[in-house]
Amino acid sequence: MYEPNLHSLLTAILDELRLEGEAQVLRCFYTRLGANFASIYARFQALYGQRDDCQHQCHVLVKTLAEAALRRPLALMALDQERERDPAWFLSQRWVGMALYANGFAANLSDLVHKIDYFCQLGVNLVHVMPILKCPKGRSDGGYAISDFREIDDRAGSFEDFRRLANAFRQHGILLALDIVLNHTSDEHEWAQRAQAGEERFQNYYLTFPDRSIPDRFEQAMPEVFPQSSPGNFTWNASMQRWVMTVFHDYQWDLNFANPEVFIAMLDTILFWANEGVDVLRLDAVAFLWKRIGSSCQNDPNVHQILALLKECCQVSAPAVLFIAEAIVAPAEVVKYFGADSISSSECDVAYNATLMALLWEAVATKNSRLLTAGIRHLPAKPSRTTWLNYARCHDDIGFGFDDQDIRVAGYDPLPHRRFLADYFTGVFDGQPRGLIFNRDEQTGAARICGTLASLVGLESALEAENDALVAEAIQRILLLHGMIFSFGGIPLLFNGDAVGTLNDYSYREDPAKRDDSRWVHRGGLDWEQAARRNLPGTIEHALFSGIQRLIAVRASLPAFADLNNRSLLAFDHPHLLGFLRLHPQNPADHVLVIANFDVRPHRVAQHELASEGFAPVGQLVDQCTGVSPHLEDGQLIIPPLQFHWLTRRG
Repeated sequence: MYEPNLHSLLTAILDELRLEGEAQVLRCFYTRLGANFASIYARFQALYGQRDDCQHQCHVLVKTLAEAALRRPLALMALDQERERDPAWFLSQRWVGMALYANGFAANLSDLVHKIDYFCQLGVNLVHVMPILKCPKGRSDGGYAISDFREIDDRAGSFEDFRRLANAFRQHGILLALDIVLNHTSDEHEWAQRAQAGEERFQNYYLTFPDRSIPDRFEQAMPEVFPQSSPGNFTWNASMQRWVMTVFHDYQWDLNFANPEVFIAMLDTILFWANEGVDVLRLDAVAFLWKRIGSSCQNDPNVHQILALLKECCQVSAPAVLFIAEAIVAPAEVVKYFGADSISSSECDVAYNATLMALLWEAVATKNSRLLTAGIRHLPAKPSRTTWLNYARCHDDIGFGFDDQDIRVAGYDPLPHRRFLADYFTGVFDGQPRGLIFNRDEQTGAARICGTLASLVGLESALEAENDALVAEAIQRILLLHGMIFSFGGIPLLFNGDAVGTLNDYSYREDPAKRDDSRWVHRGGLDWEQAARRNLPGTIEHALFSGIQRLIAVRASLPAFADLNNRSLLAFDHPHLLGFLRLHPQNPADHVLVIANFDVRPHRVAQHELASEGFAPVGQLVDQCTGVSPHLEDGQLIIPPLQFHWLTRRG
């Protein structure tokens, strides 16, 4: 029950709006608003209650929700109801994603429609189309400096192209994911242009200051995101004669979420794309949304208030939509982006598992699983109706930001170990990985790494050396990494080109707008002549594509791989092996035992070590990846080099 004054407030707002529409649509909106308004109002008050315009802005907020709900297409309203009946629908093991640039994987959005067969053949049914909104040419941060949140960039296509793609995806059962850049805009966005023209209202959309006194106080506690290419967190703007907060690049102006107009404008953007048929909204750079002097300006408690408020507002107007938190922060902070509820997400439904990604690459470099196992063991628990996005590569760099204590538990000194990883993946030791440095810390020597998955595991160098053994080894590493992200628990996300072994693309060095950003080495397009070889047995492309295709199909058939917080690490202590159990929700006979070997030598697991998990005798096990029993010797399970098993009991 509402407090009488709150009920009166809502009634007054709705009376003022005088909504008109179909009776069923209005009933649905009123029901959802009624269920969420108390919490929405409380959060809005917590964020903006000290402002004189709070009540007015609350009216604007409800109006925004109503307008979005009333213009929502009927097909999407039906989808809202379907997903409300099954709130755990996205935890199924049948979802597999791929991230790509529309004008890299294809020529543009229109051409991407003609590439849907590729997704269907591989088994991908969630596609994250990287930024396609209007952005400047040259100063765009790969599309993440948005100059218009509602216009498709002409390099990607037209709005009609987007709508055709959204419809085609829905007809093929493919979820469409799109980026919403919440933290900042391009300095060419209308809001920034009007701010530069002297409009105080729009200067308040950003964090701007007449002198360095407040920026200097911020800088005392704020780290730098790009210390080499974009040092500092503020940029002088001569037009305004003011300093602007620019945490990422000098052309990306940080939005001021302490202003409720900004919150409502970004909520309206989210609801706009939800009504255009986007299933999944990737919320970019969410850790940075609230700025507070004396703090790092990351992971502030008010960030979680903002995300929870966005979530509750979407529950009113577009409940079918999922949120992905792009928060590349420490594990203890990442889980907070799911929200405080122990069951359902009160903030984001999905979060990037950057920790697992970094741990997997560390295991590739060291050829052992000590740090990987320690990191997984200490990964904080998440709410049961949320899930991880597990990936081996993405469009960004690889940072080795795992916990220092886990590194020590694994037997390493944190700083030298991070230096070793940077050296290893740039080929300092054996020349096999072909990674590039991104933003090295000159004081410590630690760095982040760029490169395609295939080049980082040694396929590029193996092909240059015409070394068939190293080519086979690289293929096994690629399949091993995918075997891990497919079985860990969550939604696996492939990156453009990984399924056919795309190598580094060094042509970015010839583009003045890209040559200073080594991340473009792995952001190249898909070579469709190479991709065509996926159907030719005996080729590298066929080995990779068919191997990943088989893993996706097998994964979909195993209910134990649904993410129901049903993963348990094995107790055995093998420095080169990772082992965990995936529990079937109803039938213990259908549990799956996952064992992986990161070494280039075979390793054994004794029968008694599996007996406590109910997986003995080992002769009665079958590998679901191959359909046959694994190799046994003297009653021991032999895990071949760089291979893994998904084991179940025979019969």
